[in-house]
Amino acid sequence: MVLEELGLTYESIYLDFQKGEHKAPEHTKHNPNGRIPTIIDHKNNDYTLWESDAILLYLVERYDPEHKVSVADAGEKFHQLQWLFFQASGQGPYFGQAAWFIRYHSEQLPSAQERYKNEIKRVLGVLESVLSKQEWLVGGKATIADLSFIPWNDIAIPAFTDFDFATEFPATAAWNRKLHGRTSVKKILETRAAVNAA
Repeated sequence: MVLEELGLTYESIYLDFQKGEHKAPEHTKHNPNGRIPTIIDHKNNDYTLWESDAILLYLVERYDPEHKVSVADAGEKFHQLQWLFFQASGQGPYFGQAAWFIRYHSEQLPSAQERYKNEIKRVLGVLESVLSKQEWLVGGKATIADLSFIPWNDIAIPAFTDFDFATEFPATAAWNRKLHGRTSVKKILETRAAVNAA
């Protein structure tokens, strides 16, 4: 999404998780964690980086001098970083554990499922407490801080929750809808749907 926002050219390589391609040497030579995403910047001596939010920070540091999806003010940069840390430490792991225990774990553990469903609500509650007072997380505009939340929101909220998102978290649901209205987000979600359907 950020590559699109910045008008950068790129080639996406999709890995087949069922075949373990993310754990294969061809990928782990770039990303020893064997996860996605990984970026190789051919415009910068094949500079390689992994971890979503590190990649986002790199992209705006190197390719967003006009601050299209980033902030310039020093104080706001730390607030942007704060939200990226919250996404990486709060949303990602908890939403991911909800997915694991609800869909993939070898046995049904209601207590674990309940814990991570509650963590989804807690994370959304933190977002709601801020977004009910302001339109965006930082800088008065959509930034990488906002965009970082989209992938897990799209996976976890519809699939692993049993509450009405728009009713319980109206400001956060409205923010999510506004992000989905962006051309970059629409394009990437359409691409993802096509890849998943193939």
